[in-house]
Amino acid sequence: MRHLNAAVFAVLAAATAAVSAQVAVSDAWVRGTVAGQNATGAFMQLRSADGTVLVGAASPVAGTAEIHEMRMDGAVMRMRPVPKVDLPAGRTVELKPGGYHVMLMDLKAPLKKGDTVPIRLKLQGRDGKPQELEVKAEVRDLTAARGGQHQH
Repeated sequence: MRHLNAAVFAVLAAATAAVSAQVAVSDAWVRGTVAGQNATGAFMQLRSADGTVLVGAASPVAGTAEIHEMRMDGAVMRMRPVPKVDLPAGRTVELKPGGYHVMLMDLKAPLKKGDTVPIRLKLQGRDGKPQELEVKAEVRDLTAARGGQHQH
C-alpha cells in the first residue's frame, strides 16, 4: 500500500510540476482592503510555454473569485467578468489594474499589507485538460497602482 501511495504522490507531483513548467507566474499581488470592503483585485504576470487558457480562479479568502476585464465603453470605464484569458505560447500576459485581473469578492476578512493570499488558478492546456496552479500573492497597500509602485 505504501508503494501505491508513493506512486500516486509521484504522479501528482509530476503533473503539478508540468503545469508549473508550462505557466510561470511573477509579481503576484493583491490590493489591500479596509474594514467593510468586500472585494479587491489580484494581479500578476503569466507566461505560458505551450499556450494555455486561464479559465477561472479560487481563493480561501474569498467566497467568489472571477476573471474580470476593465474596458472603456465610450467615455466610461466598465468592469465585466470574462470566461477566459488566452495565454499565448511564449508571451507574457499581465493581469493589471485597468485591464484583466482576478476579482476576489465576498472577502472573509480585511486583507492587510504584508499578508499572503493563496490563489488557485484554473487553467486549460492545449490538450483541453483542466489544470490548476497555486499562486501566493503578496498583499500590497490599498493605494498600490501596479507592481508595488504607489500613486502619489
